[in-house]
Amino acid sequence: MNTQFITDQTFKGIDFTSHRLSKGEYENCIFDSCTFSKADISNIAFMECVFTDCDLSNVNLKNTTFKETDFKGCKLLGIHFDHCNDFLLSFNFFECTLNLSSFYKLKLKNTTFDNCKMISVDFAETDLTETIFDCCNLESALFENCNLEKADFRTAFNFTMDPEKNKIAKAKFSKQGVLGLLKKYNIQIT
Repeated sequence: MNTQFITDQTFKGIDFTSHRLSKGEYENCIFDSCTFSKADISNIAFMECVFTDCDLSNVNLKNTTFKETDFKGCKLLGIHFDHCNDFLLSFNFFECTLNLSSFYKLKLKNTTFDNCKMISVDFAETDLTETIFDCCNLESALFENCNLEKADFRTAFNFTMDPEKNKIAKAKFSKQGVLGLLKKYNIQIT
């Protein structure tokens, strides 16, 4: 079976819940205002692609490849990124909603999350070395057995994590953010 190779294409306003995205490899493609909600995009490769204002909530990502892919203004609710092909996995998120998504056990070194809403996201056992969480709401996000070395949380908010259960050497926090590291001690700071 031949794999389709699609390059330098723009897909605008397409509802991929009724018109399934063709299996193949997409390189340097733009997906603008498309709907993928609950769609099956398993076993598809996206390389150097950009998703802008798309709804990918609850999409099936089994063995999907994302290499140097950006998501901008996208709705990504309940996605299991941990089902993706993790070989050369790399993506960034800008002004996205990622609530209830999972990045369990992934290697996400140098990933950028910029102005994202990430309520109840699962980062357990994830390598987030040098990852940037810029102006992100991390309420109820799970950080357990993570590598957070050199990660930047200076403008992130609503997060809690146990420094004894995560590697946090040289991670960056604001003075207000440090309170999220002390929550487990149930102390009052005035």
